[in-house]
Amino acid sequence: MGNTLYLIAVVLIILWLIGFLGFPDAVGGLIHILLVIAVIAILLRLIRGA
Repeated sequence: MGNTLYLIAVVLIILWLIGFLGFPDAVGGLIHILLVIAVIAILLRLIRGA
């Protein structure tokens, strides 16, 4: 479960970078929501120590 959560977080960060650099006006709000989810997933992984 921990590896899957970490993988999802990394994928979301990569998608955020692509969206932020490639399409800043079109999907700005959605991209920032994805970034927040990714950061929360990483923090949860760090807190759990897995």
